[in-house]
Amino acid sequence: MSLPKPRPGILDLKPYIATHGSSKHAKVIKLSANEGALGPSPKALEAYRSVAENLHRYPEGGSANLARAIARKHGIDEARVICGNGSDELIEVIIKAFAGHGDEVVYTEYGFRMFPITTLAHSATPVMAPEKDFTVDLDAILAKVTDKTRIVFLANPNNPTGTYKTAEAVKAFHAKLPSDVVLVLDAAYAEFVSKNDYSAGIELVEQAQNVIMLRTFSKLYALAGLRLGWCYGSPYLIDILNRVRGPFNVNLAAQAAGVAALEDTAFLEKARSHNEKVMPWTVAELEKLGLKVTPTVTNFVLVEFPHEASKNADAALAHLAERGILVREMRSYNLPHHLRFSVGTEDEMQQVIAALKELLT
Repeated sequence: MSLPKPRPGILDLKPYIATHGSSKHAKVIKLSANEGALGPSPKALEAYRSVAENLHRYPEGGSANLARAIARKHGIDEARVICGNGSDELIEVIIKAFAGHGDEVVYTEYGFRMFPITTLAHSATPVMAPEKDFTVDLDAILAKVTDKTRIVFLANPNNPTGTYKTAEAVKAFHAKLPSDVVLVLDAAYAEFVSKNDYSAGIELVEQAQNVIMLRTFSKLYALAGLRLGWCYGSPYLIDILNRVRGPFNVNLAAQAAGVAALEDTAFLEKARSHNEKVMPWTVAELEKLGLKVTPTVTNFVLVEFPHEASKNADAALAHLAERGILVREMRSYNLPHHLRFSVGTEDEMQQVIAALKELLT
């Protein structure tokens, strides 16, 4: 008996695994996915509950109310905003629209794993540009661009490193890209960045025809469970993406919660202030333990552990899990000596440091 065969290359794909670990504890401290430490806005929760009786209705097909709220929040053109079922869907829409068999898509060494996975799923070829000192190397990206390149993905800030490139550096980099290559700026962690020389990419989108900026509600807005993201691009690019995007791709509850979350500025400032307070404390405490911490502008930190078996990353991962603390292992990024820690509540981070002290001192 013969079975249906997938397209060539599909069985060679390694699925993205959202490794959050496991623990015997009934209640865990989950610091493995960079989710919002304080949870979602109370107003977003109220909006989510308010649509319960309308679940038999299709959502608004173009997420017009949400796009309008996004545009109002950021001072941009709502007609050039597309909302999606998380940034993951928008990444797929972009690749589906611009790359296929024989085309190349460039991403960076420590970029989001869905960049190469989705590229391969659409029969295009992913091309990895090496990073330098856990930071995107823009010259290395340019060196990988050929006449087959259709898309360049640049996560800024990057995950799992937490590092970033300045607005001027990205602008100069874009000027060297061919005009027929789409530059996708994945700014999932933009809301956490307080550096004056950083830009999420809005200005570049306004100036160029070949730039798309990706954003998410999963991090500062803490709506990861609803899968909600958006992108902003030139009218030319947005028209193309709208031809590929599904007609009801953002559910009713996500649209309602997203609008409410955007409007709750007081809660957003509370969440941002929390990160600005707890992150420096966490970094300082980790360094006191002799651990090497990659400088970060986000709500997570990449930490290198000793190589000796009793204190290495695997030992730390297991030691923390035994105490109900889940963090992200980094083997999938070829970083076996590192772990990534999301910032949680003050009490959660104190428990993390206490548990690491037990292991390392």
